[in-house]
Amino acid sequence: MTEGILRGLALVEGSAFVAAPLGGMTLAQLGADVIRFDQIGGGLDYQRWPLAADGQSLFWAGLNKGKRSILVDLHSPEGRELVTSLVAARGILLTNFPARGWLDYSSLRAHREDLIMVALSGNPDGSSEVDYTVNPATGFPWATGPRNLAEPLNSVLPAWDVAMGTLAGIGLLAAERRRTQTGEGELVRLALSDVAFAMVGNLGRIAEAQLGARDQRKDGNYLYGAFGHDFLTRDDRRVMIVALTTRQWRALVKATGTADAIAGIERATGHDFDSEGGRYEGRDLIAAILRPWFDARDLAEIRATFEGTGVSWGPYQTFSQLVREDSRVSTANSMFEEIEHPGVGRYLAPRSPLDFATAGRLPVRRAPILGEHTEQILAEVLGLGEGEIGSLHDRGVVSGPAGA
Repeated sequence: MTEGILRGLALVEGSAFVAAPLGGMTLAQLGADVIRFDQIGGGLDYQRWPLAADGQSLFWAGLNKGKRSILVDLHSPEGRELVTSLVAARGILLTNFPARGWLDYSSLRAHREDLIMVALSGNPDGSSEVDYTVNPATGFPWATGPRNLAEPLNSVLPAWDVAMGTLAGIGLLAAERRRTQTGEGELVRLALSDVAFAMVGNLGRIAEAQLGARDQRKDGNYLYGAFGHDFLTRDDRRVMIVALTTRQWRALVKATGTADAIAGIERATGHDFDSEGGRYEGRDLIAAILRPWFDARDLAEIRATFEGTGVSWGPYQTFSQLVREDSRVSTANSMFEEIEHPGVGRYLAPRSPLDFATAGRLPVRRAPILGEHTEQILAEVLGLGEGEIGSLHDRGVVSGPAGA
């Protein structure tokens, strides 16, 4: 199908929403041949917001780039047999559909002994869970938001789904490497709640709660454990300043000309601002010293002042401001290129963030039109003839793109 560092890797994807489609797309953007199967008419995420002016899902277009699409009647025994044959032919299945019945690993493995299957679920017991129900359980919503907010604050970013999709790709490649070495297949299970709770532990929050028997309170936009805060500029923009390291801290003090005032606070309080803990303990006083400097300057002047100084900072941007003002989201960044999506129009789309020195990045391939490759897949992968494919269409077992 494509060039790329994963050229020759082929898999079947049965998915919806974020994690599984992201896992498949991550591999497709590196050169894998990813065939996504959906129920005729489209899966659960086919019309997921945001939408283009013509009603097509930009969500679908974003998370399915580089894949091939086949539409099958998954409610019919014959349709399920077709998908089973596809999985057996490709030898790898990535799915977040319930791994039971005809999609049970042992059932599929009967058709190919060395089958690799990556099965995503909400909880380890297979019960349902989504990012927006897992995140409330992690503790982060109770530690997010302004100090005076008496209720939890959710995140609009499905961070756990993103992490899960990436881990799904890693798990698939690990199992494929093992199969290359041993000839054996593998069932890889991955639960969304495990992904989230593992990260809570990795970041030290579980140990902190166990050993310190305390919860970290909401602290607005302050950075936990060091100095970081947001500031309003003269032209009503907002910037985030972070001083994790001593080098970043000293660069910030020098660039803002606040060394004398900062030294005075250190003497008065006994805080050592060359340490992360000292900066955290004195965060309110530090912010009070820095605030007038930002109040007196426009974003453009702040940008020019910080250029090349080593200050760690960034502007807050809406999605529209990101597209209009940030050169990193443009064709100046080799990750992006403009593509044409039928019915949607022309827009910027990202290649893989992974940039291999020898293999480089593949060009962006748009997401498929639903069912765009049905006949191609049936012929090339399953070896069906024109008459057989026509019969499947006539009986409603498969379908091509609408209007075809």
